[in-house]
Amino acid sequence: MLAQLSDFRPDASSDTPLYMQLANKLSDGITSGDWRANEALPSERVLSEMLTISRVTARKAIDMLCERGMLTRKRGSGTYITPKLEQPLSRLTSFSEELSQRGFTAGSRWLQREIGVASPQELLSLGLSPNMPVARLKRLRTADDVVMAIETTTIPVAYMPNPHQVTESLYGYLEASGAVPMRALQHIRAVNANAEQARLANIAAGAAMLHITRVSYLDNGNAVELTHSFCRSDYYEFVAESRR
Repeated sequence: MLAQLSDFRPDASSDTPLYMQLANKLSDGITSGDWRANEALPSERVLSEMLTISRVTARKAIDMLCERGMLTRKRGSGTYITPKLEQPLSRLTSFSEELSQRGFTAGSRWLQREIGVASPQELLSLGLSPNMPVARLKRLRTADDVVMAIETTTIPVAYMPNPHQVTESLYGYLEASGAVPMRALQHIRAVNANAEQARLANIAAGAAMLHITRVSYLDNGNAVELTHSFCRSDYYEFVAESRR
């Protein structure tokens, strides 16, 4: 990558400040995959020497990308590419599928897998009769071992009699069982992390998170999944395309 750094050299004749040019070029490089998530960015000294710019210019460009959430400074270690997942709202795919398509290694850390009686909210969301059993799954969703989201899922026990059989991909399990979701309704809102969420996601209490509530349906219209995801807003983005 160092051999290609010359491609990021700012144009001194441009009216755009050098640090802003460099920040935009680095941003494009990160987006296009020149660096992988959690990979170290060249230091300010290396950038200044190879691009023939001042260290102040390099520092301001890095500061700008840190503010955008694209870079993360680690004290005594360096500056690293922040893992970032952009998930389109127009396509129903699993967390694992989205990560794999973007070159991340998807993972899960299980916190809970059990059978229980559906709560009033679960009954309403999934269209179940009172006292019906459901499978509940709670896990941390990770990308390259970084916690991206805290996810709690409820599935009618008819579609998941043994939640311990789910290993990695929930949708992979449902597809193998003949119960793959075909459409979903999602509600997204901003929340502040409570103490437990902050501990699990390794963020500060009160930090901004995205709360996504998703109800997925089979082809016959039956609800098959209720999932609450609390996603780190610094690592997770949703993208929607609008047409007129």
